[in-house]
Amino acid sequence: MAGDIQERIKRLIIDRRLPSGAPLPTETELMELLGVSRNSVREALKALQAMGIVEIRHGFGTYVGPMSMAPMIEGLIFRTVAGHYRGEDSLLQLLELREAVETGLIARLAGRIPAADLQTLDAITRQMEAEAAEGAVRAETDRAFHAALYGSLDNTLLSEVLEAFWDAFHRVRTDLVDVPTDPHVTLAQHRRILQAVRSGDALRAEEAIRDHFCNIRNRLRSPHHE
Repeated sequence: MAGDIQERIKRLIIDRRLPSGAPLPTETELMELLGVSRNSVREALKALQAMGIVEIRHGFGTYVGPMSMAPMIEGLIFRTVAGHYRGEDSLLQLLELREAVETGLIARLAGRIPAADLQTLDAITRQMEAEAAEGAVRAETDRAFHAALYGSLDNTLLSEVLEAFWDAFHRVRTDLVDVPTDPHVTLAQHRRILQAVRSGDALRAEEAIRDHFCNIRNRLRSPHHE
């Protein structure tokens, strides 16, 4: 019954084409529309809020939620951490998921990245160079590089999924393992990726991405963590 009410509220959002931030009917209106009790409406809304589908603002009403990847990220993180403590290579599995998506996309970008995005990537690479000289490339700089790399695909869902995978991997890695990094290797690998996509060499771009992930995988597998 509770699941059915959730589905009917989701259908209402879809049928009325309500965007994120739009107000939903009041609890009383939902009771009348759906023919259910106030408690049933409240339970359904709480469940939908946990999924990010609605947002309950106490004293103001209920609104369509941000529809973000946050629940997916939390699910990925929990599953990876739980698997790690059961002795599974769950962090490597998550890395392989990222690698599969990124290597599948990179060939489409080679030679097709707009000049403005290439300038952004150049600026991020210079930032990496400055950080490497100081001893460590910041995770946020790495994240910005990958986000800018795929931004020209103009696919919001794809960008959000890649960000979700990145978020989950880095949060879990930070919590579970102390991965030794060489900032100069990190810098060199990102430069290679950028050079390959700029030149239009799809095979070299894919090879550069694979090498980047292979380096991360080898560091995760190093005896330091066993």
